[in-house]
Amino acid sequence: MYVVIMAGGVGTRFWPRSRLKHPKQLLNILDERSMIQATIDRLDNLISYDQIYIVTTKPQKNEIQKQLDFLKSENLIIEPKGKNTAPCIGLAAVILKHRDPDAVMAVLPADHRIRKTEKFRKVLSAAEALASQKECLVTIGINPTYPATGYGYIQLDNRNDEINDVPINRVKTFAEKPDLKTAKLFIKSGDFLWNSGMFIWKAKTILKEIEESLPELYDGLMEIEKYLGTESEHEVIEKVYCQIKSISIDYGVMEHSENVYVLNGEFEWNDVGSWEEVYKISTKDTNGNVAVGEHLLKDTNNCLIDSPKRFVAAIGVKNLVIVETDDALLICPRDRTQEVKELVDTMKRKNLDQYL
Repeated sequence: MYVVIMAGGVGTRFWPRSRLKHPKQLLNILDERSMIQATIDRLDNLISYDQIYIVTTKPQKNEIQKQLDFLKSENLIIEPKGKNTAPCIGLAAVILKHRDPDAVMAVLPADHRIRKTEKFRKVLSAAEALASQKECLVTIGINPTYPATGYGYIQLDNRNDEINDVPINRVKTFAEKPDLKTAKLFIKSGDFLWNSGMFIWKAKTILKEIEESLPELYDGLMEIEKYLGTESEHEVIEKVYCQIKSISIDYGVMEHSENVYVLNGEFEWNDVGSWEEVYKISTKDTNGNVAVGEHLLKDTNNCLIDSPKRFVAAIGVKNLVIVETDDALLICPRDRTQEVKELVDTMKRKNLDQYL
């Protein structure tokens, strides 16, 4: 099995810590190790470093090579431009298939937080076994613990089975991020898992599915395949990527396929997508505050304060996110942290590139 780690995102919801050349997957927001380093740490004793591939973009290349100095240059796949997950996965699949026609690939985001890593490895190994046996698409679902509106959901068809003692089901349908009322109905039904965004399949299987669901993308990938290993490889990838439409693997392929299985990921999982998510999973003091750096808080409750270099004093505030860097300061209510992305988009339009 090969592991492809998607690490090209900018992580705009984690501004001001997350920047174009140093996005959230390269930050140690939750632990001493960065998110991408923690992702690779979870693969210990499962695969060798030679079997790990990273897909990223040019601005992040140098920092990734610095943090992952064991990685061979040929295992670093550079997208000319971020085009969402379907082109990213397709590019990795065509490169792996070129190097190993029977390659089984696991696709993992670089910014998840997973505890109980032994259970994670067990599920990933079971997914590899299933993908090796069947010409199918495999994903990992997570037992929902609350009616989350920030995650997609997977509906099971209730044909319960097991592989290597891991529960397995055919997928009935994928559901986009629901509103709270719908999320509560999903939880009550017992038929839904959270969509973790982790996938396992043979490289040739996902390429076949892309051919059926996204023929334009497939044609571009086949054009790239012709030039792999030649002097024109990078030039052709650059040219093709300028023409490829941006689309997610979920929307472009998974929702249309009738050949998808889901394994139940019985481990602790979080998609760390915003400062609010960091607050939720972090250890809090007796007043419900999460604070990084020197601080003095009076009548302050349920706040996230991330200021490793400067002293922060707060009086009488509640439910705030306060994040400080050398050149920027973010202050917002915790229930509006999803809007940080919109703030960054506004900064782009105003040409405030020095803060991006």
